[in-house]
Amino acid sequence: MPPIGSLRDRVQLQRREMALLPDGGHETLFLPLATVWARVRPRSARMLREGDGRAASSTHGVVLRFRKDVRAGDRIVYRGRTLEVVEAEDINGRRAYLSCLCVETAMVG
Repeated sequence: MPPIGSLRDRVQLQRREMALLPDGGHETLFLPLATVWARVRPRSARMLREGDGRAASSTHGVVLRFRKDVRAGDRIVYRGRTLEVVEAEDINGRRAYLSCLCVETAMVG
C-alpha cells in the first residue's frame, strides 16, 4: 500500500486501438484515456539485441488509484517517455490502488 501523498507524478494513460486502412491492413493508434496522478519508480535495466541493433530495456513500477480500464497492451506516458503496460493488478484486492509493471525500450545503436 503506498503512503498517502506519494502519487506525485502526472501521467497520461493511453489505449491501443487498431484502425483499418482504406487500402487494406491496419494501423495501431494510441488514444488518450485520462491524465492521472501516479508514482513511477524504475526497477531494472538491461541491454539487448533488437534486429540489427542494440536496445536498452528498462522496467518501471507504476502505482495509481484503482481503475478497471487499464490492461496489458495499454501505455503510460511519463515525462515524454512511453511505458508499455505488461501487467496491471489490484494491490490488495480492495480496489484502492492499481500496480502496473511497465517496460520502456529504446534503440541505442
